[in-house]
Amino acid sequence: MPTDVVMPQMGESIFEGTITKWLKKPGDKVQRDEPLFEISTDKVDAEIPAPASGILQEIKVSEGNTVQVNTVVGVIGDGSGASAPAPANAATPAPTTPPSAKKEAPAPPPAPSSSASRDEHDEEESDVRSSPLVRKLAREHNVDLASVSGTGTGGRVTKQDILDFVEHRTTDAAPVAAAPAPRQASAPAVIPGELVPMSQMRKIIAQRMIESRRTSAHVHCMFEVDMTRIVNLRNKLKNGFEQRYGARLTFMPFFVRAAIIALQQYPIVNSSLEGDSIRYHKHVNAGIAVALDWGLIVPVLKNADELNFLGLQRGITDLGERARTKKLLPADVEGSTFTITNPGQFGAVFGLPIINQPNAAIMGVGGITKQPTVITDKDGADSIAIRSLVHLTLGYDHRIIDGAIADQFMAILKKALENWSEEVG
Repeated sequence: MPTDVVMPQMGESIFEGTITKWLKKPGDKVQRDEPLFEISTDKVDAEIPAPASGILQEIKVSEGNTVQVNTVVGVIGDGSGASAPAPANAATPAPTTPPSAKKEAPAPPPAPSSSASRDEHDEEESDVRSSPLVRKLAREHNVDLASVSGTGTGGRVTKQDILDFVEHRTTDAAPVAAAPAPRQASAPAVIPGELVPMSQMRKIIAQRMIESRRTSAHVHCMFEVDMTRIVNLRNKLKNGFEQRYGARLTFMPFFVRAAIIALQQYPIVNSSLEGDSIRYHKHVNAGIAVALDWGLIVPVLKNADELNFLGLQRGITDLGERARTKKLLPADVEGSTFTITNPGQFGAVFGLPIINQPNAAIMGVGGITKQPTVITDKDGADSIAIRSLVHLTLGYDHRIIDGAIADQFMAILKKALENWSEEVG
């Protein structure tokens, strides 16, 4: 019997979803639990697995359309070749033709048919291991995706992989000049003059950023922090940490832990405004902003104040990986009480982030760079030394957080980082 494919219920508060991409075509074989289509809701973008094995018999809702949850969006035949799948195959003979026939279709336009068929085959494979943005960027730079080694999850080719490939192949003025532009994680590669509709995620981001600006009285302060102690500690322990725990040792858990220490002393920064009252949250639910090729999302590390350093690192890594592979659930992006974003990973000295509602504050982490700075020893003597410095900014809602409190909060956070003494792992 055919199996209906429905728009899933991704959370109690979600009633509809937009199909952004079908990963299979009518006539394609599918395996149970393999990604079948992608959806976008007001909470998350997600890959939806096939509910059964068989052949995708029919697509009832095309890409770009929004439907209510539990709406039938497609049909999977049993793949036995009998009854239900047969009429669908007869009605759509082209998709059920073996792969060799698919390769023959593009042969007439170009002279070298074998090359054309190989390109189409590579493009079909890239549907799984690269995003539409990456494939478009590859076409613009005449890069064969099959020749690029992917560094993303599961061998997925990322935008940076394309840029590195372009930079290291035979030097050409055009690719070198174009290389820096795509370093902005969410900046789409477009043709000048092209009118491109906003994605569902981009629409939601735009709406929420405007609402946050209108809601909160944004003020920012910035502190310079000496990270030399932590940089040296990480360099010393990172190899052993990864071998022992199977996880990379990054800087983010240091920042999260320092923020928790400061939030526990200044709970107003971990609060939210509810009407004319202030909600002081019992736990720290740390929102960790993740830049994606197709936008930005803030998964939440729940009860981060109850985790040790290893737990923070594992939780941050897990959320980041699931965000990039569209495996997050709506519960994973709800309930944050304080947010940290890291523009420094792209080279920014600092950022002035917009508050993630309904939080009262958000911390921006700049890039860690080596700089000459004045060091004063215990006897009061000054000297110049090379130190690893970072600029941290706090964006806060001045309706409930005063400047003095914000500065004192950052001073505690700075002290925790510069005098790091906790065990790592």
